Amino acid sequence: MDGLKVSEAELLVYLHPSKSKNVSHAIFDQLSSMLFKYNETFDGVLLAYGASTNDELAKILPGLIPCFGVRLKAQLLLFDPKPNMILGKVVKLGGQSLHIVVLGFSSATIIDEDIREEFDYKVKHGKEMFVSSVNKRHKIEIETVVRFVVKSFDEETLHISGSLLQPNTGNVNWLDKYADEELVESNNKKRRDDHSKVTSDGDRIKKSKKHRSSHS
Repeated sequence: MDGLKVSEAELLVYLHPSKSKNVSHAIFDQLSSMLFKYNETFDGVLLAYGASTNDELAKILPGLIPCFGVRLKAQLLLFDPKPNMILGKVVKLGGQSLHIVVLGFSSATIIDEDIREEFDYKVKHGKEMFVSSVNKRHKIEIETVVRFVVKSFDEETLHISGSLLQPNTGNVNWLDKYADEELVESNNKKRRDDHSKVTSDGDRIKKSKKHRSSHS
């Protein structure tokens, strides 16, 4: 999924000597405490991890507070929503904004000025939705999974500011199922228009020749 990346890292974890009897458990406890938080070292929000180590690498470190360091290799699954396409589910919408949840923990908001003009806010049978004036089948409502562009990401609150101004954003189901159909239909219409123009031009040429013949 967009916004996710896998990173391999070599880490040095510091543990209290009381944890020496079960180093693996202590390491996973420490890594677990970092889950769903933005980490500057990892440059992303840690969603999952896998780690391996060798207890023989543990080394007692001098200092006021005794501890020992354990080196480990880790695979990290990170959420890193750089300005790019990303998916999320609409949980609330109104005439001025869309509210989206990404991966079940990060929130996103798309305000009116970042929703392209083709989308009109409507209420049908008590249901709020945005409907495209270009294609009525392209709708955005509660529970719709949308593809949008990340404008900015607040690392402290894990909140995203998004945009639907780009033509390849909107309802993912519609984009995947109907966008190609729309392109084919558009190309077919263009060919029909071109054919009609050629036929019309041809008829005018024939009429012109006939007109000249009748006067010769």
